[in-house]
Amino acid sequence: MSNILYLVHRLPYPPNKGDKVRSYHLLRHLQKSHRVFLGTFIDDPEDEVYLSVLQAICPDLHVERIDARSAKIRSLSGLVTGDALTLAYYRNAGMQRWVAQTMAEHSLQVSVVFSSAMAQYAQPLLPQVPMLVDFVDVDSAKWTQYAPAHRWPLSMLYRLEGRRLLAYERAMVAVARRSYFVTPHETALFLSQAPECLGRVQSMGNGVDTDFFKPDPERLNPFQAGEQAIVFTGAMDYWPNIDGVSWFVADMLPRLRARWPLARFYIVGRSPSSQVRALACEHVVVTGTVPDVRPYLQYASAVVAPLRVARGIQNKILEAMSMQQPVVAVSSCADAVGAAAGQGLLRADTPEEFVEALQPLLESPYNASALGRQARRYVEQDCSWQAHLSGIDSCLSSQSATNQRKVSAHV
Repeated sequence: MSNILYLVHRLPYPPNKGDKVRSYHLLRHLQKSHRVFLGTFIDDPEDEVYLSVLQAICPDLHVERIDARSAKIRSLSGLVTGDALTLAYYRNAGMQRWVAQTMAEHSLQVSVVFSSAMAQYAQPLLPQVPMLVDFVDVDSAKWTQYAPAHRWPLSMLYRLEGRRLLAYERAMVAVARRSYFVTPHETALFLSQAPECLGRVQSMGNGVDTDFFKPDPERLNPFQAGEQAIVFTGAMDYWPNIDGVSWFVADMLPRLRARWPLARFYIVGRSPSSQVRALACEHVVVTGTVPDVRPYLQYASAVVAPLRVARGIQNKILEAMSMQQPVVAVSSCADAVGAAAGQGLLRADTPEEFVEALQPLLESPYNASALGRQARRYVEQDCSWQAHLSGIDSCLSSQSATNQRKVSAHV
């Protein structure tokens, strides 16, 4: 058993949004064979109530709070220092002290960093404590992708952040023992911008908890009788999700309602922005936080993922497929998951293609049910967390063996 320092930019509990799902399951995976010292941040006051639960899961826990408004102001110091704004946003003296104290009091064998922003705390421990970095997505590309959709000065800031964060990502990969991205596409994208990092990065995919996300006939149907509910799930203060549902309401929903008057779009997710709340009307329901997304997925007539700006594997797609629902998604999201149309994942990149893909699902519950069974079968066979996260084990075990040899030699 090794002592592992695990650094996560957002409290990995509850696993109710994309990054938290992955960071939580990575925590549980690491704990199977190692003692984990977890350092993380709370950036949402609603997460405070879960601290005792996470403390029970991981007793060696340290948490710092981030106030979003003051952190954004503090991040602007990067414009003067030349740092990426993301690094300044997450810079915290309390976290620095805890990492140093943990290193002094315990023999750490390796650090595992979740998201590039947290590498700034593990880098000072090099080379004594080797570092593994789970970037998940190429965040620098995400900022660059945001730029054209925003006006100046945000467009300028996003492009600058993309360039500076890419430089930091390249530097961290160069000093890390191994770095990971969530899909082969993300890995290839990073290497296209950092060819010198070839051989230092690999893919490590997402999974889904098929025991949790499965149909249950005892669940109550949250929809009105007779309506055809088209469902989107996700954190609704996240700009790619905001853009996606806005696009669907503006360009797809009117076409769908012209053919299926009972169609109703449900936007299911926490913290809806003002832009999302403004979409609410007779034919669009904005639920806000719900205690459980599974009833909405289980009883939906169709599930969609119209994400024009998105990186990596979308957990929302895997969860819907695990709930025995076919999903209509843009090609980039569908390609990341890897399933074909016959396996319950339908591709659509234009409003016309979305309407065409949704047609057999809305017209025939039998067709939808048959595709849903194929979707469930696919994730059961190909999307377990254990299968994907085991990719990190070889680096952890090799480091443990190296440390053991050093101890034996010293003795």
